[in-house]
Amino acid sequence: MSKTDSGAPPAAADWLRILSNYRDPSFRRSTFEIVVTAAPFVALWALAWAAWEFGYGWLSFLLAVPAAAFLVRLFMIQHDCGHGSFFKHRALNDWTGRVIGVLTLTPYDAWKRAHNIHHGTSGNLDKRGTGDLDTLTVAEYRALPFWGRMRYRLYRNPLVLFGLGPIYMFILRHRLPLGETIKHWRAWISPMATNAATAALIVGMMWLVGWKEFLLIQIPITLIAGVIGVWLFFIQHQFEDTFWAADGAWNVHDAALRGSSYYVMPKPLAWLTAHIGIHHVHHLYARIPFYRLPQVLREQTRLADASRVTLWQSFKCARLALWDDTQRRLLSFREARKIAHH
Repeated sequence: MSKTDSGAPPAAADWLRILSNYRDPSFRRSTFEIVVTAAPFVALWALAWAAWEFGYGWLSFLLAVPAAAFLVRLFMIQHDCGHGSFFKHRALNDWTGRVIGVLTLTPYDAWKRAHNIHHGTSGNLDKRGTGDLDTLTVAEYRALPFWGRMRYRLYRNPLVLFGLGPIYMFILRHRLPLGETIKHWRAWISPMATNAATAALIVGMMWLVGWKEFLLIQIPITLIAGVIGVWLFFIQHQFEDTFWAADGAWNVHDAALRGSSYYVMPKPLAWLTAHIGIHHVHHLYARIPFYRLPQVLREQTRLADASRVTLWQSFKCARLALWDDTQRRLLSFREARKIAHH
């Protein structure tokens, strides 16, 4: 029995000492995970090309779904590299992440900086805006003028969030540094290098398979993978009993444990998403490689009961959009309107 199975439950900060026992990656296992992710992606892409070559182009659209799933898994490996958790050596993590970033259309170094800020500010009402999903409180939403409220409602509409959102994020936003970083020349290196490598890969693939076939194969894969990726990022922090607090009441460990979900998925989906659903553990200790996260839940059983969101429950979370400081939970626009009328 795990030490956490008896006695008082550990405080959020105490989990750091416990979880440090799971941090060491295995070079052999990490290499294996790359192979079993990249090889199926390449094979499915080749099959989609063959389908067009032999007159069964419609089959490529079916193959786009599993290919997109493996592309998402590659992104999760890139994600672990950004935390320095996939390999022991920093350079190996970084160059693996940069290479994968060419396929995922995500400039590794720029994304790594923003994502690490996200880890240090997630759930902090006073430090929103970097690496997170825009979330307003009920009071902030009500204080907006009419057109401001309409813009926010449009932004949080599922068709926009999970339809146009992935196109904007992966096709447009990642091409240039944004915000204050655009003023600093170093911030341009990562997106410009990724753009150049991606352009070279696209031109090469178009020369090899034909421009029309390339676009008909890759665009569906990219769009489907983008939708999956945005959805996963959404559900990791946008669930009813999540955690938000002002700076003085905010704590990074409590925000990790209570403000990040344990997204409970069937085993095949959990494997394809590299166990990113065990997100509360990841936020508590980001240096744990993804393939050791299930072991954490098996041995630290109290974590298996924290912040659980089932697959069915997750679909209902798509309507949530506003944080209520009074009830300490996320509300839908309809729920917020009912409260205002009482």
